[in-house]
Amino acid sequence: MRPDKKNLTTLSAATLAVHGGNVIDTTTGAVRTPLVMANSYLLPDDPSTMDWSSPDGLVYTRNQGHNQVCLEKKLAALEGTESSVVFATGVAALHAVFFTFLKSGDHVLVSDVTYEAVWRLFAELLPERYGIEATFVDMGDLDAVRQAFRPNTKLLHTETIANPTTKVADIAALAEIAHAQGALISVDATFTPPPFFRASEHGVDLVVHSLTKYINGHGDSMGGVVLGSTQMMNHIKHDALVDLGATISPFNAWLIMRGSVTLPLRLKQHLSNAEKLAAYLESDDRIAYVYYPGLASHPQHELAQRQFAGRGFGAMMAFAVKGDPDTQNRFVSNLRIITSAVSLGHDETLIVHVGAEGRGGFDKYPKEFQEYGHLRLSVGLEDADDLIKDICLALDETFK
Repeated sequence: MRPDKKNLTTLSAATLAVHGGNVIDTTTGAVRTPLVMANSYLLPDDPSTMDWSSPDGLVYTRNQGHNQVCLEKKLAALEGTESSVVFATGVAALHAVFFTFLKSGDHVLVSDVTYEAVWRLFAELLPERYGIEATFVDMGDLDAVRQAFRPNTKLLHTETIANPTTKVADIAALAEIAHAQGALISVDATFTPPPFFRASEHGVDLVVHSLTKYINGHGDSMGGVVLGSTQMMNHIKHDALVDLGATISPFNAWLIMRGSVTLPLRLKQHLSNAEKLAAYLESDDRIAYVYYPGLASHPQHELAQRQFAGRGFGAMMAFAVKGDPDTQNRFVSNLRIITSAVSLGHDETLIVHVGAEGRGGFDKYPKEFQEYGHLRLSVGLEDADDLIKDICLALDETFK
């Protein structure tokens, strides 16, 4: 059967990455979606009955813009959901989920190892200001998750691979538990973008990605997305998008649209490189520990094998060299190819030294993290042998 470009469900991920959401420009005939920097669009002859706050149609870019719409269609196609909503940042997308589906008096279950902004939202801001209660729970202990539910629990929130410990969550099992309790499940899947993993295929109601990371992939723009059913996305658009104002800029939407074209190809290199670097690090006696789901030593290695179905194990890992914080810093400063910077999922390999004293929830980190601190490594697209040599020479210089 001939592939149908208009029916995105018939296309493979590589083809979707190229063609999904792309609109040929009728004015110029350009075959790629152009950058439309307008903040306003032409109104109908009689706009007097319009809903000025509606995200439906092109009226005002805070509500919806051309590049935003095209990007949303591409991302929904890649994730395999009915719809999506894009935002200015990944944190804005996360906040949009919580703002839209929670209210005062509600209870939430949150992974006890989670992204710092999510931790603060549920440990401080949402409880103190809006009366939303949260329980931080070990998502690897399914019995503890079940027992933590209350009659007013409305949402379970977790990450596919936890930032920064790389703990893997059993997404299908957690979705089943949440739905049995009448709650929604939201998953931050930034570490596991499609086509590597589609959380929506495992029962997740609300999938969140920081577009800043792998989906853009070039370290030059910021954005976030929530993906799910059309009904739920319309709810988010009408509440969190229009009236909170965290709208993605047309330029960032265009950049991410461009970057996402190569996502399937880039992921192959990210995943392949990561497995090689993790194996090397674990083999070097100067390394105190390595946490990477692709290693047999990782506590959730078998779960990762099953859940990710042989496609890989992500490209994020945590490790430390043997020594005190000054030793970690010397090692990082001795690297020549790997860049010391925050963020992840870029074309270049990034490393950041996080000290032995962490944020809230640090007491839930593995004991090695608490002893040494950790180095968070985001493996990029360089030649793996060059990266391994860079690490080896930096270790030689650090321990000479």
